Amino acid sequence: MKLDAEVLIVGGGLNGPVLALALAQVGYSSVVLDALAPATQADPGFDGRAYALALASKRMLAALGIWARIEESAQPILDIKVSDGRAGEGASPWFLQFDHHEIEEGPMGFMLEDRFLRRALAGAIAEQPLVQVIAPARVVAQQIEPAAVAVTLEDGRALRGQVLVGCDGRSSGVAERAGILRTGWDYAQTSLVCAVEHELPHHGVAHQFFMPAGPLAILPLPGNVSSIVWTEESGRAAEILAMDDVAFLAALRPAFGDFLGDLKLRGERYSYPLGLSLAQSLTAPRVALAGDAAHGIHPLAGQGLNLGLRDVAALAETLIEAGRLGQDIGAADVLERYARWRRTDIATLAGVTDGVNRVFSNDSFVVRAARDLGLGAVNALPGLRRGMIREAAGLSGDLPRLMR
Repeated sequence: MKLDAEVLIVGGGLNGPVLALALAQVGYSSVVLDALAPATQADPGFDGRAYALALASKRMLAALGIWARIEESAQPILDIKVSDGRAGEGASPWFLQFDHHEIEEGPMGFMLEDRFLRRALAGAIAEQPLVQVIAPARVVAQQIEPAAVAVTLEDGRALRGQVLVGCDGRSSGVAERAGILRTGWDYAQTSLVCAVEHELPHHGVAHQFFMPAGPLAILPLPGNVSSIVWTEESGRAAEILAMDDVAFLAALRPAFGDFLGDLKLRGERYSYPLGLSLAQSLTAPRVALAGDAAHGIHPLAGQGLNLGLRDVAALAETLIEAGRLGQDIGAADVLERYARWRRTDIATLAGVTDGVNRVFSNDSFVVRAARDLGLGAVNALPGLRRGMIREAAGLSGDLPRLMR
């Protein structure tokens, strides 16, 4: 049977192209099916999205030849400060601070705007003959055949490969057509996302300020600019989003504080409703899920993309090793090896982010006192703090080769 590519990838955002590039490095062909038009993906404007790339993710992008294309646009994260309190009242005197000098590898991670990463991936894909991108392309059906998987596009075209990978987000059509159910819940929270320019330098410090309605993340970008991820109860978030720029900044300032001087908005404002969404299985016959198609978690730790890139690195390594052994890369036992590798990491991070959000997104006096003491205690224990820094940098656990 003639195959159009060894791997069919649905989803052309970030994880899908990275997987295609990782496979192409060792001679595997792939087709990336992207629902968005190329012009939409290549839009140079800031759409509010920026990522905290862990050090392990940076290593992976460097191994794939991507980091050299984006390094000048990235901001090293040198320190992270976690505090608790109320808007307008400032932070509790108990806090937790991670200093990059406590590990030998350098910065814990890097902040990077979405537009720069997408542009770099598009450039690398265009130079890779083993990767074909079809966009816009909407998959309407998929079918398992004796030694292949076939997909049908909206325009009637049919494509075949050995494996179908869903990188198509939380409402993954690949997962739904494969009969993979999801578990999760709505947090009744919405993240307001924007960039602000400030008077004083941030010195590469990222801040996570927990308030009763949800956390405020202040994440350093190049120059005197920070990305803001401000989580509020969804009704209040809708009210804030509807404000004009002056009123929006007036609402933000009590939570943000004045430690970076005067603020002004840079670019548009965006909102993203929050919830937990976990696929009940990472695989089905000749199907694997990665990224948000496999797991959508709370953004409070900034680990969503890093978790997806660990999926991609593990899946690529699993398929490549199976191919070297002469195995069918779409066989159930091969894909199950990938699922076993990823289950614990996904479940752990989903549980931690969900638990932290529940513990910190309330105003109970008893709970506040306990969590503040907890922050202070961890801050006073160098060994535990160092372990948490390594976790944040993505240096712990059973890492795929691309991330070592």
